[in-house]
Amino acid sequence: MVTLADVKQNPIVDAFIRRGNKHLGAIGFTDHGYEHVGLVAERSYAILKDLGYLEREAELAAIAGYIHDIGNVINRNGHSQSGALMSIRILSDMGMDADEVSVVSAAIGNHDENSGHPVNRVAAALILADKSHVHRSRVRNPDISTFDIHDRVNYAAEEAILRVDGHNHIISMDLVIDINICPVMEYFEIFLSRMIMCRRAADFLECEFELIINGAKLL
Repeated sequence: MVTLADVKQNPIVDAFIRRGNKHLGAIGFTDHGYEHVGLVAERSYAILKDLGYLEREAELAAIAGYIHDIGNVINRNGHSQSGALMSIRILSDMGMDADEVSVVSAAIGNHDENSGHPVNRVAAALILADKSHVHRSRVRNPDISTFDIHDRVNYAAEEAILRVDGHNHIISMDLVIDINICPVMEYFEIFLSRMIMCRRAADFLECEFELIINGAKLL
């Protein structure tokens, strides 16, 4: 069976992650490199494991998490769909079972909030893992005075923890935000659609979704 370790060693995957992140940097986007995809892979795996799902399904979630942004090598617009198509060829060439390829590619094709849906458990885990990675370390613009709203929202996030309570079926996103950099309302201006998507993903996993900002439960 194809594992996450195998995928990490694939030179095509590696090139697409590196170059895609470089392309996003050229147009002013936050970091989508190894730190991001590595964290999303870890969180995707942990979500399904903590909820008691099978090891192999959690491994597929980790694989989807690691390669979910490879479509950025082509274009940011439609990157989830292009990444899904690319993943089919890559994973099939690596020998992954066709049914597993379909699960992973569907997850990748549905992780973007503009058009995605939690169509399977791997997709739901990927959505939650990806949208919960908000942190100042992702901001690449060195000039605070020129920050756009995306930069401010990420730079204001001092801590972002995703907690999974498998016993009570609760998934919580706990944020600590510097409100001097970004007011809570500005956070919602950018991330409301993402939080709605997270709630739908949690619902798919038969869990309640909570959003906590600076100790206050907002969702």
